Amino acid sequence: MIKHVTDSIYYVGVDDKDIDLFENQYVVPNGMAYNSYVIDDEKIVIMDMVDVKCAEEWYANLDEVLKGRQPDYLVMSHLEPDHSANLTEVLKRYPELKVVSNAKLLAMIPNFFPDIDLTGRTITVDGSEPFDTGVHKLNFVMAPMVHWPEVMVTYESAEKVLFAADAFGKFGTLDTDEDWACEARRYYFNIVGKYGMPVQALLKKAENLDIQIICSLHGPILKEDLGYYINLYKTWSSYEPEDKGVFIAYSTLHGNTGNAAKKLAELLKEKGCPKVVVSDLAREDMAECVEDAFRYDRMVLASPTYDGGLMPVMMDFIYHLKSKAYQNRTVGFIENGSWAPMSGKLMKEQMAAMKNINIIEDVVTVKSALKAADEAKLEELADKLMD
Repeated sequence: MIKHVTDSIYYVGVDDKDIDLFENQYVVPNGMAYNSYVIDDEKIVIMDMVDVKCAEEWYANLDEVLKGRQPDYLVMSHLEPDHSANLTEVLKRYPELKVVSNAKLLAMIPNFFPDIDLTGRTITVDGSEPFDTGVHKLNFVMAPMVHWPEVMVTYESAEKVLFAADAFGKFGTLDTDEDWACEARRYYFNIVGKYGMPVQALLKKAENLDIQIICSLHGPILKEDLGYYINLYKTWSSYEPEDKGVFIAYSTLHGNTGNAAKKLAELLKEKGCPKVVVSDLAREDMAECVEDAFRYDRMVLASPTYDGGLMPVMMDFIYHLKSKAYQNRTVGFIENGSWAPMSGKLMKEQMAAMKNINIIEDVVTVKSALKAADEAKLEELADKLMD
């Protein structure tokens, strides 16, 4: 699939519609786009590559754009295999090609390609000077830990294009007709989310650039209303809530804890809560639950006591929140236990250890089935969440 980004910059990436799990863990019902670009200038530049299983279509796209010419440079912005796995074959196909990247990335190449010989075929850049290809000027901006240590982005100043590496990426193929923010948010918090400070640092550098087009390594080319996308990234990377609302995440053995979670949702809606989202952690996509936890300013965790602890799915969810640096939210709790409820205490301890979490101290305790007295406690919790 060839697309014009500008008159002289081409999209040569590939839509992968067969993939079911990105990074072998994230459900991608609408597939995944692996984005690569060609800058057609006095010196021809390939910007990144695609996943190895999509190589045949990518080479066909390159052939269509190159028309028998040899590319001069391959800019590598990120070394993850979905962008780099074709390196050995590319070097064979284009014997005069030189790899352009930063010292960190070049030093890491043997980790993935122990037998590759790059002698005389690399150019090391550090962002101190523009890289001239003729009309185009490539300005390399180091972006360590967004989300690997070797990442860099490239600003092409002649046509004001930001090649953003994994930043501003999303799940889904380019021909998927869907809202950008939903799958970009799920992508961001699950893949990049831990690295909010490095993303903030990169956004600060980008403030000094006149950006008219954003070309990510995943997802659509962004040309309209760029402030919308950039402002969302500022919100996400600062760990501030995007929306007012309550996310209720529950695990349940026999349905009773789930009933309590759903009853709380009813009460919140009756009290005018602008948005209430309820998720059964055992059945919902974990990545989407993480996304919703970060999207809203309040959260309730509900779990029965299980073997004196928490249900594994709740433990897993809390682990995901901790690993992605969850912070700056209000959190309440519902526990269930037929003889020795412990889950409320354990959930509170886990969440209190995270940064700037406002804990609602009074835990709603349900003993087995939901009762009228429990509903009164749920109403009290709803009131505190609405304060």
